Amino acid sequence: MDNRALPAEALLVVDVQKAAVRGDRAVPETARLLDRTADLIARARRSGALVVHIQNDGAAGAGDEPHTPGWELHHPVEAGPTEVVIRKTEDNGFDGTSLGGLLTESQVQALVICGVMSEMCVQATARAALALGYRVVMPHDAHATQDIPAAPGISDRIPAATVSRVAEWALGDELEVTAHAADVMFKALPSRSC
Repeated sequence: MDNRALPAEALLVVDVQKAAVRGDRAVPETARLLDRTADLIARARRSGALVVHIQNDGAAGAGDEPHTPGWELHHPVEAGPTEVVIRKTEDNGFDGTSLGGLLTESQVQALVICGVMSEMCVQATARAALALGYRVVMPHDAHATQDIPAAPGISDRIPAATVSRVAEWALGDELEVTAHAADVMFKALPSRSC
């Protein structure tokens, strides 16, 4: 069986916060990103997979400064044993958080990562997950970033779509990239023994 057809036990939704998806600083193709991430969340919930919303605590004055409107998660959270929010202060969602312990305790072996920004927090979290031995699936149409502005003498503007693709490529061949979020499958967390 092709590994890409194997279901995952967890979904990590990285930094889908209002500062990144609303207003003039929203990532390009926000509607697509929100549609795909909402679908992934709904399907993960229905299957009994673990849903982890990772929320960045930005610096004072940043768009995602804690307890400001931009810091709020875009998607509603159905908090419970299989859906949690983990706050972070670094790009890597594992760094200084309870994410690794939660995945280990939940017996997760495979996870799907989506969200923003492709080359920053999404990539850093995926790289850490791969290094920890998780099977990592990244749906190409469920992560996004900003254009990189032109740098005189270095490069022209680099479109966000190119940046996102390079972020996937830079993770190497262990990462499983699917073209469409709709191709991702989930399964329930393994039952825990008492």
